[in-house]
Amino acid sequence: MEDARRLSIGQVARLAGVTPKTLRHYDRLGVLRPADVDPMTGYRWYLPGQVEQVRLVRRLRALELPLEEVRRLLALAGDRDAFRSTLAEHRRRIDARVTRLRGILHTIDHALTDEDWTMSAPTAPAADPELHRRLGADLFNDTWRLMELEDRSPADDVAMIHQAHASAYHWLQIGTPNHVARSHWLCSRVYCVVGRAEPALFHARLVLSTCQEHGIGDWDLAFAYEALARAHAVAGDHEEARRHVAQARLASTDITTDEDRELLLSDLETIPSAG
Repeated sequence: MEDARRLSIGQVARLAGVTPKTLRHYDRLGVLRPADVDPMTGYRWYLPGQVEQVRLVRRLRALELPLEEVRRLLALAGDRDAFRSTLAEHRRRIDARVTRLRGILHTIDHALTDEDWTMSAPTAPAADPELHRRLGADLFNDTWRLMELEDRSPADDVAMIHQAHASAYHWLQIGTPNHVARSHWLCSRVYCVVGRAEPALFHARLVLSTCQEHGIGDWDLAFAYEALARAHAVAGDHEEARRHVAQARLASTDITTDEDRELLLSDLETIPSAG
C-alpha cells in the first residue's frame, strides 16, 4: 500500500514514542484502532493525525487513567466537558489513594518508634447499636443547645460543627434513612449558623436526595427544601432561596400534624431575604 497520507505502525511508534507492541495492544483493546488493516498481511496503517492521539494516550496513561476511560475519551472526539469530568473524577480517586497512603506512612512511623506496637495489634471492637443510638441522640441535642446560645464563642462554633458530624456518624451506623436525612439536615443548619455556604449546600442536597431516594415525605421532605433555601440564602443566591422556600411551603401541606407544620412555617420566616 502506497499512500503518502498513511503511516506504518513502525513510523507511528517512533513519532509517538511508543513501541509497535503497544500500538497492537491499543488496537486489541479498542483504545486506538488503525485507519486501515491490510486484509492479506494484517499490517496496520495509520493516519498522521493519529500520532497525536497516541501521544495523548501516553499522557493519560502516565496519569494512571484506566485504559477503558482513555478509550471512552478518545471516542468522544474532543468533548472538553467529558474530558474535564473524567479527569476530575480520576483526581478524586488519586487523592483518596494519597490519603490512604499517608495513613499507612503514619502507621509505619508509629511502628518504627513505638516499642509497644506489634503487627498483631487488635482492632477496636464494634460499638453496640444502643451506644450508637444514645451518642447520636445526645450529640444531636447538644449541637442544638450550642446553636441556641446567644453568646456562642468561636470555640463553641468548632465544638458545634464537630458534634453535628459526630452525631451523623453514629446515626449512619444504625439509623434509618430518616435518621440519615435528619443528620445531614443538622450538619447543613450548623454550617448556615457559622456562615459556611458550600458545606451547608452539600449537606442540604444530601437531605433532599436521601428523601427522594427512599420515598420520605411529611416534614422531612419539607425541611429538606427549608435546608436548601437557608443554604442558598447564606450563599447570597436569594432567587434560589425563595424558590426552595416556595417548595417547602408546598410540601408543608403534606405534613400530618399541625404542630410540625407550624414549626416548619415559622422556621421559614427566619431565612433572610427569602420570604
